[in-house]
Amino acid sequence: MITATAVALAGLCAAGIPSDAAAATATGGNTRTVEYFPTTHGEGRHRQVPVTVPERIRNARSAPVMNPGETGVNALQQTGASDDRLDLVVIGDGYTAGQQTDFAADARATLDAIFRIEPYKSYRGLFNFWLVNAVSNQSGVTGDPTQDVVKDTAVSSYFYCDGTERLLCIDERRVDSYAQQAPDSDVVFVIANSTKYGGAGYSGLTSTAGHTGIATMSSDNPSSYLIGAHELGHSIGLLGDEYQDGGGDDYPGPEPTEPNLTMQTAADMLHYGTKWYRWIGQSDPSGGKVGAYEGGGYHNYGIYRPTQNSIMRSLSIDTFNLPGREAMIEGFYRHATLLSARTSTARPLGALDTLRVSLAALPSSGLSDVRVHWYVDGVEAKEAIGRRSVTPSALRIGQGTHTVTARAVDHTPALRGPEARKAASSSVSWRITS
Repeated sequence: MITATAVALAGLCAAGIPSDAAAATATGGNTRTVEYFPTTHGEGRHRQVPVTVPERIRNARSAPVMNPGETGVNALQQTGASDDRLDLVVIGDGYTAGQQTDFAADARATLDAIFRIEPYKSYRGLFNFWLVNAVSNQSGVTGDPTQDVVKDTAVSSYFYCDGTERLLCIDERRVDSYAQQAPDSDVVFVIANSTKYGGAGYSGLTSTAGHTGIATMSSDNPSSYLIGAHELGHSIGLLGDEYQDGGGDDYPGPEPTEPNLTMQTAADMLHYGTKWYRWIGQSDPSGGKVGAYEGGGYHNYGIYRPTQNSIMRSLSIDTFNLPGREAMIEGFYRHATLLSARTSTARPLGALDTLRVSLAALPSSGLSDVRVHWYVDGVEAKEAIGRRSVTPSALRIGQGTHTVTARAVDHTPALRGPEARKAASSSVSWRITS
């Protein structure tokens, strides 16, 4: 589950606003900065849009949000307790009561497409997926296929937001209300019932549901899922946008807080041991080698990104670069737990009691490399490495009271930084009296 601190941080970054520009996410409470992708394989853009839904759409609504019996919540995937997992809530818009099965199928297909991308693929087991059945009075969404089309839908999704065709906006208040129906909501997707390409990423939210951001995307366009994959890069990995957004000026500083943007050259990073210096010179899955490529964070000059291209620069590619991948995995582990105790830690135990743990279900063939280590009073019992259950007597503890600890560690080579490696472990302990 994402903490309050992470909500504050990710609120600045959920649509890729660099921290120095976070104040631009709203003006006078009347507009919001959202991110969108005007073409299926191009770079992103930002636009100020009204917070309120246009009057012509409000007038088309014939029912208040969440009529009795209107909603239901289903677990598409539940891998653990919400406190131990990232909870991704999917809300469907433009699906009538008779189309809820279609919504579930569209949600599954969208999430499956996103979670075929690394590192989502290897760490899918750290997520819960909740589907919220929001029933719309009409099928489809406003602005599809043309700007004059208006539909009465649950969260008022609409293309041509502020006159921009591919920008798919929503009624944030209604989205919040539906998101609160789920057991928890760290990130929210709104899937609009449409074949038309489009979507949006929202930042700077004050959410009563507790989520860090909202991403919208159409359900049946083969490219729209990449918008969701990109937006998760902001809300989970705290990554910045690596594109220029037409900015021809110099980056004004200060040093970006985002892990994939810097004012330093490759030589500077290597010299001072900063940002992604551990990856410089490595062959990257996005193509080429990791270095310092000028342009990013909405500026052309004076700011650098790790690779020529990545999913944080353009939707022409579905690949995170190595520094971005590391930030994403670290983000997963900031908010999800590898290891859970199956034997209560709340009471003292004896030497013959069995201590059991369970691990998040991560694939053995993926990026992760998780092992369980056991310790008695801080000293590792190496003969127990990898076991999911032990008895203290098998660890040869002596007389008296001792602490037995089980620690799961992900030894993945995708993590190189010490903070990232520290995040990729979790432990439980028991007091044992023998």
